[in-house]
Amino acid sequence: MSAHQPRNLRVFVAPWLVFVVVVMMAACGGGSTPTSPSPSPSPAPSGGTTFTITSAGVSPKTLTVAAGSRVTFVNNDTRVHDMESNPHPEHTDCPPINDVGFLSPGQSRQTGNLNTRRTCGFHDHDQDQNTNLQGSIIIQ
Repeated sequence: MSAHQPRNLRVFVAPWLVFVVVVMMAACGGGSTPTSPSPSPSPAPSGGTTFTITSAGVSPKTLTVAAGSRVTFVNNDTRVHDMESNPHPEHTDCPPINDVGFLSPGQSRQTGNLNTRRTCGFHDHDQDQNTNLQGSIIIQ
């Protein structure tokens, strides 16, 4: 804004400019870029059970949950992961796990409701042989 514009125009435009910048930053994930060296870890949602993915793999390797529960996967790695149900590549044993799918660095997502009592295995589709990125959910 130049000094020659009326003051009331500057007072009107300035809040809108701040609003637009804040909305754009929120839409872009706070301004992070995929080339950043390390994503900010996502906080685990309160309640429920959570698997955390890091460069070392998935932790814990196994969770036990009540039937009807949902499980959260948090990607605290610098790489994208595609978490899917076993077996590879069909992903048919436990379809609610497939709701997780692609997780960008810093992103989290929940499974669908795990209603059937059983043990479900999962893996990273893009690294299906990497045992560090495999685990299981015991549904009781």
